[in-house]
Amino acid sequence: MTVQHEKDIAALRAFNRVYTSRLGLLAARLDKSPFTLSEARILYELANRTDPTGAEIARALRLDPAQISRTLKRFADRGLVEAREDPAHGRYQRLTLTDEGRARFAAAEGNTRTAIGGLLDGLSAFQRARLLSAAETITRLFEEEGAARQPVLRGLRPGDLGLVIARQTIVYVEQYGWNGDYEALAAGILADFHRTFDPAREAAWIAEMDGRMVGSVFLVSTDSPDVGKLRLLYVEPDAQGAGVGKMLVAACIARARAVGYKRLDLWTNSVLAAARSIYERAGFVLVDEAPHHSFGHDLVGQTWSLTL
Repeated sequence: MTVQHEKDIAALRAFNRVYTSRLGLLAARLDKSPFTLSEARILYELANRTDPTGAEIARALRLDPAQISRTLKRFADRGLVEAREDPAHGRYQRLTLTDEGRARFAAAEGNTRTAIGGLLDGLSAFQRARLLSAAETITRLFEEEGAARQPVLRGLRPGDLGLVIARQTIVYVEQYGWNGDYEALAAGILADFHRTFDPAREAAWIAEMDGRMVGSVFLVSTDSPDVGKLRLLYVEPDAQGAGVGKMLVAACIARARAVGYKRLDLWTNSVLAAARSIYERAGFVLVDEAPHHSFGHDLVGQTWSLTL
């Protein structure tokens, strides 16, 4: 187990401790109701499903069927739920909340809404927005657990150029220790791209996963009508390995061919190994390299070229 993995585990456990304490999930009863947390969740499933079986609720909540059975018996004894035989499957019983059960659920639901509303009201607008965004992200990740999320490409929207400059700079500062000179370089490149943009010869792509920008690439014209340039390819570290870089480079190459370029060039640095690997697999060949001092470091600049 790596040091980073240990840190990740500790971070998630810390979140769990704060979350369960702040929402009162460790209390014997949830939100001043007569129900425990597991009982409240089972009651919620009964109220929001149409005639479920105990087995269906157990699978939905990932709880032991025996625990579900005991809880349902307590509910039945208290007049909260009633069961009827399933005519299609005689061994199963379909469950329905009684009027008393629905009244108890409505009261518990009201208490929970009041408790959560109080928590949100205690936050500033900025804190509230951050909390809700994080909650939506966590919910989506666990609902899609095990599903492979595919990157999608789109064109530029207002604000994208600034985001690309900021994120690419931050990634290179964090990963390679570069200084702010790179930000100035990227800003100049994209300012020129925007100012002189030629839709017949140039293009740009933003890669997204779950609605979040995770990479970009730009096709830029040069002084030669036969030569295009691939610029500012970047992929977020947590999206590497998902095929983002390969997809971006492939889109750039396809567009370069479509507009009639005979060659596609790019300039990079030898330290950017992941990007170089993508270029090589796409068919680019190294045609020149030279040492230089940029971004606060001694680097080796490289020119790669692809005949189209």
